[in-house]
Amino acid sequence: MIISYIILIFWALVVLFPLYWLLVTAFKGPADVDDGPKFVPWVDFQPTPYAWGEMISQPIMGKYVIESYEHTVIVGTVSSFLALLLGSSAAYALSRFTYRPKPGLIALFAGCVFLAVGLVVLGLPPLLAVVAAIGVFILLAQALGRRFKGTMNNEDISFWLISQRMLPPIVTIIPIYVLFQSLHMLDTLPALIISYCAAFLPLAVWFMRDYFLNIPLELEESAFIDGATRYQVLWRIVLPLSAPGLVATYLIILVFAWNEYTLALFLSSSNAQTMPLVVQAQNATRGPQWWNISLLVLLMIAPIILAAIALERFIARGLLVGAVKS
Repeated sequence: MIISYIILIFWALVVLFPLYWLLVTAFKGPADVDDGPKFVPWVDFQPTPYAWGEMISQPIMGKYVIESYEHTVIVGTVSSFLALLLGSSAAYALSRFTYRPKPGLIALFAGCVFLAVGLVVLGLPPLLAVVAAIGVFILLAQALGRRFKGTMNNEDISFWLISQRMLPPIVTIIPIYVLFQSLHMLDTLPALIISYCAAFLPLAVWFMRDYFLNIPLELEESAFIDGATRYQVLWRIVLPLSAPGLVATYLIILVFAWNEYTLALFLSSSNAQTMPLVVQAQNATRGPQWWNISLLVLLMIAPIILAAIALERFIARGLLVGAVKS
């Protein structure tokens, strides 16, 4: 027991020390940072609100930081909620229904999507391009659908979804940039929300599918026998039982969206800039402004840490689902 506590205390210090370093560095001036590591306030150095005055109190910089923080909150929370909503719906469908789509039809649909994007790039109105692509897909599906061979199953669909996370974001950033440029949506919050939602949707599907598979199907079947509809079962049985998984999944996706840098770098500049870009901007010609970086990072991670503490019981239950097989 003593050895266990020693190991746990040591690991807690390893985990918490970077946060402590951020906190003390946020109250240092440039001279204290440049003179070497100083860890104890009022002993090694005299705390000063230099970074707070430079980042928050100045009218221009303060307005810039506050607006970027608002963008981060809006984009992170909205995109995470949409990804969770769509992902949990898809996960429930994959865990309760059997699908056998034909790869040929999927390839045909993807081709029609590229057709719509191409038409938009060529100058066709987006709505008209989408309608034209849907019409082409319906015609070709009716004409060629029966000739396509082979089918996929739910496991194939799930693996395909999670495989989208295997691609480095930089691989897809150029077509995403061209798409939003053609739609005149660069440097807007909707562009970031759509991109983040698409990027983190596979995580929501994968996590929630595992969770739904651990909810006994007999509970839903008993409700159906009693006359409940599918939506009543979802609202009164599935959602309450899946609340820990939903909370844990939402927080995980929110962390990814909160810290996302690559998409924000390419798709935003001044009107939709998020906090990771503001932090990176502190690496200026004079070198990294560590006091400013520490302050901004503290402001970024504080809401996530508070949310994790408040939702700890849900997160622990949600993350442990599927760890033990009965």
